[in-house]
Amino acid sequence: MSPRTLLAVDGNSLLHRAFHASARSGFRTPDGRPAWAVRGLLSQLVAAVDRVSADVVVVGFDDRTASVRRERWPTYKAHRTPKPDTLHQQLDAAVDVLRALGVLVVVPPGLEADDVLASVASYAPTVGARTVVATSDRDSFALISEHTRMLRILNGGVDASPLLDAHRLEMVTGVRPDQYLDYAALRGDTSDNLPGVHGFGPKTAARLLAALGSARAAFEDAAAGGERCRAAVGAALARTLDTDSARDVWQLNCAAMTMVDDTELGIDLESGPGCLPLDEAAIRDTYERFSLHVPTAVRTLALREPSQHAMTPRVEPRWIPAPPAPRRFPPLARPEPAVAAAPAYVQEALF
Repeated sequence: MSPRTLLAVDGNSLLHRAFHASARSGFRTPDGRPAWAVRGLLSQLVAAVDRVSADVVVVGFDDRTASVRRERWPTYKAHRTPKPDTLHQQLDAAVDVLRALGVLVVVPPGLEADDVLASVASYAPTVGARTVVATSDRDSFALISEHTRMLRILNGGVDASPLLDAHRLEMVTGVRPDQYLDYAALRGDTSDNLPGVHGFGPKTAARLLAALGSARAAFEDAAAGGERCRAAVGAALARTLDTDSARDVWQLNCAAMTMVDDTELGIDLESGPGCLPLDEAAIRDTYERFSLHVPTAVRTLALREPSQHAMTPRVEPRWIPAPPAPRRFPPLARPEPAVAAAPAYVQEALF
C-alpha cells in the first residue's frame, strides 16, 4: 500500500493570485459580496488535489490579527501597501467556505501559512505519509525532502505548474533544499523587506554554497583568510564576508525566514476534517454557489461519480452573454472551391 499524501496549501498565496487574475470577472455572491478570489481558490484546490492524488487536504492562512515576526523585526514586510478591503473580505470568507466544504483549515496564532506548510511537512513522516506543498512562495523550497515535494504555483494555474523534488530544485536554483535557507538569506527577499548581503545575488550565492557547502563555512573561511571564498566568488566578496555587517544580515535573514514546523494542526487521519472523501452534499452546495463545475469537484473530492441531482444554475444577469454586435461590414464572398487535382504520388493522397 502506497503512503498517504497530505496536500498542504498556502491559502494566502493561492487566494492572492486568484484575486489579481480574476479581478476583471467581478464575481460576487448573490448578496453582493466580492467572491472572485474565493472562486479561483476553490477551482485551483480541485486541480491540485487531482494533480497529486491527495488523501488529506490542509489549507493554511496567515493570522491577520498578530505577527510574531513583525513584533520581533518591525521592518519585516513593513513596506507593503495595505490590502484592499475586497481582498480582506475574501480572505475571511475563504476560511469559512473551506471549513464548510470539509477541508482542514489552520490559522496559527501569530504565524503564517508558511508555518502551516512546514508543520505538515514535519508531521507527515511521523505517520508514514508524504507531503506536497502547494504555493508560489519560494521560501517553501527549503521544505523539499525525500518526503516532501513542492507544487510551485505559477501563471497558468496548477496544470501549468512544476512539481519539484530535490533534484529538480538543484537544477533550477543550483542549491540543495538543505542549502536553500542560506541561499535565500544571502540573496535577501525584497518582498519581505529583507535586504541580502551586499553584492550577493542568486548566482553568486549559489556559487559560494556549491564551493563551501554552507554560509557558516563561508564566513569561517573568510575569517581565516578567505582562500576558498576568493576562489568561489572573488576577492571583493570574500572581503565582504569577513565583516560583522555581512554576518549580521545573514543571521537576521535566517531567523526571519526560518519556518515554524511544530504548530498545532489538529490532523486526524482516520476521519477528521480534510480527509478524503469529503461529503458530496457539502461539495455540491459550495461549488454550485460559486458557479463552478460540480461533477468535477465531486469526482475529485468525494472520490465518486456525482449522484443524480437536478442542478439549478446560478447565473447572475451580468454573466449572461451579451447579444452579438451587428456586422460593421458585409461578409466577404466565398470563392468557388477549386477542383482538386489527382495526387501525383501516394504520399500526397495520405497527407
